[in-house]
Amino acid sequence: MKIHYLRKGKAFPLQIVLVVPFLIQIFGAVSLVGYLSFKNGQRAVNDLAEQLIDRTTEVVDEHLKSYLSIPQTLNQINADAIHRGILNVRDRQTLGKYFWDQMQAYNLTYIGIGLTTGEGLGAARYDGKTITIDDWTAKLANNTVTYATDNQGNRTQVNTRWTWNNFSESWYTQPIAAGKPIWGKIVTVNLPAGPYISASASRPIYDSQNRLLGMIAADIHLLKLSDFLRSLNISKSGRVFLLERDGTLIASSGTEKPFLLVNQEIRRLQAIDSSDPIIQNIARHFQTSGFGSINKDTDFQLQVQGKQYFVDVLPWRDKYGLNWLMVVSVPENAFIGQINANTRTTIALCLGALGIASILGVFTSRWIVSPILRLNRASEAMASGNLAQTVETSSIQELNTLSNSFNYMAGQLHESFTALEKSKEELEDRVEERTTELKNTLGELQRTQSQVIQSEKMSSLGQLVAGVAHEINNPVNFIHGNLAHVQEYTQDLLAFVQLYQQYNPNPAAEIQTFAEDIDLEFLQEDLPKMLSSMKVGTERIRQIVLSLRNFSRIDEAEFKSVDIHEGIDSTLMILQHRLKAKPEQPEIEVIKDYGTVPFVECYAGQLNQVFMNILVNAIDALEENNTKYTYQEINDHPSRIKIRTSVINSTWVEIAIADNGVGISQEFQQRIFDPFFTTKPVGKGTGMGMSISYQIITEKHRGKLECFSTAGKGTEFIIQIPLCLKVHQMV
Repeated sequence: MKIHYLRKGKAFPLQIVLVVPFLIQIFGAVSLVGYLSFKNGQRAVNDLAEQLIDRTTEVVDEHLKSYLSIPQTLNQINADAIHRGILNVRDRQTLGKYFWDQMQAYNLTYIGIGLTTGEGLGAARYDGKTITIDDWTAKLANNTVTYATDNQGNRTQVNTRWTWNNFSESWYTQPIAAGKPIWGKIVTVNLPAGPYISASASRPIYDSQNRLLGMIAADIHLLKLSDFLRSLNISKSGRVFLLERDGTLIASSGTEKPFLLVNQEIRRLQAIDSSDPIIQNIARHFQTSGFGSINKDTDFQLQVQGKQYFVDVLPWRDKYGLNWLMVVSVPENAFIGQINANTRTTIALCLGALGIASILGVFTSRWIVSPILRLNRASEAMASGNLAQTVETSSIQELNTLSNSFNYMAGQLHESFTALEKSKEELEDRVEERTTELKNTLGELQRTQSQVIQSEKMSSLGQLVAGVAHEINNPVNFIHGNLAHVQEYTQDLLAFVQLYQQYNPNPAAEIQTFAEDIDLEFLQEDLPKMLSSMKVGTERIRQIVLSLRNFSRIDEAEFKSVDIHEGIDSTLMILQHRLKAKPEQPEIEVIKDYGTVPFVECYAGQLNQVFMNILVNAIDALEENNTKYTYQEINDHPSRIKIRTSVINSTWVEIAIADNGVGISQEFQQRIFDPFFTTKPVGKGTGMGMSISYQIITEKHRGKLECFSTAGKGTEFIIQIPLCLKVHQMV
């Protein structure tokens, strides 16, 4: 007898099934190890670069604070000595030696004073070694004499004569005008000793009667800052440089000087014109936004000549007016070389392990598959009708057990097959009989099922029709009631995220990646807006239903004494999303002119609905009016809503709500309180709001609701209701 098999899908050899998953696991492990090694290397590079940049920034910052504080401190000491009369500015010999001694003690380029009389005196060290004394009078034309000095500070000989005028120099006029210690503008001079670029710290000086004597200044040679930056030696291709806010170079760790010598004239060098490609590319990076826009520590990465650089730009200021930029750049390849080598070694070892594991997997699979193939051949023979089959035992314990079980099964199967042939005919008769019974039962079951389904449909439809009318408000009220809690929970979660970001500004890379994937910043901004919109939406649905119920007078709200100002304020809070500034228009200004109004007996909820309807119409009118003007024109003539409350004749309260929107024509004013009348486009209004409001004021509160409007100038609604409705009804 031939047995037919139903084959489903494609079958795979056991060797492949055993080897391939094993190899996939090894390959996955190798790939994961290589990837993690690479990512850890990248993270290590970023951490090392950040640490080096931070350390360099701290060193440069400390040096600048120390180096640049000396001139200002020395000026203060000298100014105090002059103010107390200890130092006489008229004793030019003593003053010259005094400045000479200070030049010996401090690493400065120049110390000097300029008097209001036009006279002055200073000590200079332009070549970095020799100290000279400049002495000038008020009479111009060769009024300045430069003296050489000996090792005691005495004047020995005249080196040169030249002309100098205090009153035409910025280093004199700027501190006098400021009236306080300042840093003067950086100056460049081409001296015989070489190009000279300096920053001057200066301050006014006064005598003991606080009369202005002139000013005192101390200069530093800015090339010494470049020497210090070069001494940092952060890397061969790394750069540290200082910039003014206009992009002019002050000092750098490169070999390039911060100025150019053109026809014996010194010109300051812009960073964007630097011959150093690193400095030039960093300057170009900020060319669009400008250096003046950098107000905080800024980190970024930049590609320069095929190399990746880590760049940190930090504003540097002092209390005397300096406002520079400190820039530190470090090349990625300063750290990545050894890390890449380690990564390659790791990958090579992993690939070697993969090869060895593959070979072992092939041999192991063959050892396991051989006895299974014998079992397979015996099974195929049995399937072909040859039940007299036995298989050899295996050296693998589990497969040996399987072989014994197969041999036993073959014997039992032979016996069972013989018995099965005898009962075949009897079984077929019984199956045919049972099949007939099942067909009859199935037909009856299908008829019964159809009847049940039809009954359930009719029952469900009746329940649905009965429930919709009664429960239409329940989902809306449920959503609206829970939105406040959702909004509170959301605010707490967002506050928690912000607090976490505040104390952990540099989270793990995985957190940063996930934050970028979900656009955390946009989510933090948009989620409260979404909840607010949902709240406004549910409020709008509830207002429409409430408006219809109020209009038909099927619902009577609670009558009580309330502060109407609270109702107005809560309504304004609900409409805050409509009042606040938007990209296309500025904020709508709300002016509250609240009078002293006692508690009013009224239907508070319905009165709030009146406020809501009038304020929504006012906002719609203002938005319609704003579409005709530009943002600047709206800003010059802002949209306003004015709310005024007062007491009339001690028994009535008046609420006036006015806007400066498009206004309402005389024709529409006569119909504004008619049911279903609206000037808004389809879908923007139901036409019930003002009609309901009029009904609430006039019928529920025995009051008045009037509209006064001029087209193109604005609209004012005036509500008048009695303070005590019960007393008014009795009268």
